Amino acid sequence: MNADADAVVIGAGHNGLASAIVLARAGWDVVVCERNESPGGAIRTEEVTLPGYRHDLFAANLNLFMGSAFFAEFGDDLARHGFSVVTAQRAYGSVFPDGRFLGVEQDPEATRASLAQVDPDDAEAWEALHARFAAIAPHLFPLLGVPLPSVAAVRGLLRGTRALGRRWPLDLARLLAQSPRELFEEHFVSPEVQALCAAWGMHLDFPPSMSGGALFPFLESQASAANGMALGRGGAGTLIAAMVGLLEEKGGEVRCGAPVDRVMVDGGRALGVQLVGGERLRARRAVIGNVTPQALFGQLIPPAQVPDEFERRVRAFRHGPATFMLHLAMSDLPDWSASAEARDYAYIHVAGYLEDMDLAYVRAVAGRLPEHPTLVVGQPTAVDPTRAPDGEHVLWVQVRQVPSAIHGDAAGEIEARSWDEAKEPYADRILDLIEAHAPGTRDKVRARSAWSPADLEAADPNLVGGDSLAGSHHLMQHFFLRPVPGWSRYRTPIDGLYLCGAATWPGAGVGAGSGHLLGQQLTRSRTRRRR
Repeated sequence: MNADADAVVIGAGHNGLASAIVLARAGWDVVVCERNESPGGAIRTEEVTLPGYRHDLFAANLNLFMGSAFFAEFGDDLARHGFSVVTAQRAYGSVFPDGRFLGVEQDPEATRASLAQVDPDDAEAWEALHARFAAIAPHLFPLLGVPLPSVAAVRGLLRGTRALGRRWPLDLARLLAQSPRELFEEHFVSPEVQALCAAWGMHLDFPPSMSGGALFPFLESQASAANGMALGRGGAGTLIAAMVGLLEEKGGEVRCGAPVDRVMVDGGRALGVQLVGGERLRARRAVIGNVTPQALFGQLIPPAQVPDEFERRVRAFRHGPATFMLHLAMSDLPDWSASAEARDYAYIHVAGYLEDMDLAYVRAVAGRLPEHPTLVVGQPTAVDPTRAPDGEHVLWVQVRQVPSAIHGDAAGEIEARSWDEAKEPYADRILDLIEAHAPGTRDKVRARSAWSPADLEAADPNLVGGDSLAGSHHLMQHFFLRPVPGWSRYRTPIDGLYLCGAATWPGAGVGAGSGHLLGQQLTRSRTRRRR
């Protein structure tokens, strides 16, 4: 069977769906092909422990999405299709080996009081840093919604310069070059406050001493303080259900269980896709790959179809360390010994200090299981009880970072060298680390589901080696250099073939940035041609 469409999208992750929605609204006939039996990519909510306990398998934080240009444009439509969020006013906190707890809330006085426990001067320094964030955020966040490089980006920088002064470009360049350690040691004296902020860098692949890693933890630590943390009511997967519903309302189609075998190319132009099984879908205007560069060029398209230099750069595309996920069905939330209030926060970081995070990262890239990895403990039912039966809870534990391939165990306890064998022992280590800060947690676990890096990649091939970012965000592979130099605006050397997703600008996170930008780019270019 052969069929025609204006555009075929490979992959029903949220960026692929965003591009399809923008195109369908413009009157394009769009088909989205998804290999899995359900859409969503790295945004999935499932009952993987016990019936009635709904777990966000991978992504959970929707702050970026709620501030995105896509949500500003389609938020009301998504609400009609059932999407809504709950906001945790108590956004995040950190527990420390000496028994201290620091928490960040939307209430600035509460945050100040928490930080003043360790250093009153740091509480004042936090307010100064937050004031800096409030001043530059209106000029920085809009840059995430424009292509790079572009005239729009230059205009945004000029507007910022007019508002903030001539030093703004230099201050921004310095911020982009700093490591998290340099930024937060510059502002804070206490190791606890430094680590409280720097822990956000570990959500990407930015350990505290990594140059170029300061921007993300600066923005995330302060944005969560300003806005709280947005979680999808009923699970992040409700966002995907709403996007699919909106796309279908506009005439688009999502075909699950439809893995693409190859992109059909002739004469340097993408003509469509062939599915596993032989069915062909012709694309009159565009083929969009919401996949990693190496999946598109190497698996779906033979390397010989693109210039040698481009193919070399794609092969050099680097992935970051892996992620390990642990999902727990609980009879109750952990009772954190450092503070009874800690159970009310959306995220608790169990990360130690700057040196602990640096060491965990070094262990992971060397192929060794960290003895004290950075844990992000999500407590979604603290603010959204719909995710579990009455009175019950779920925990979302993300382990940052672990090796994709195990060459040893830094603690000398786990002998297994395959994740299939090491998965459960490492899950025990994670529970031990949580138990040390919240005694009695183990007794509250009704069931658990551990997801190793191998499991993550099996669930979503874009999570190569368990890299939940679809590619490192180090400076040599970010901004206008993402995914490869010279090709940051979603085009490829093959006419009519485009690339979006976390491997492209603006990178990882649930923000729909690349899908939205690509959809706008395609519809605007068609409008210009008609004119």
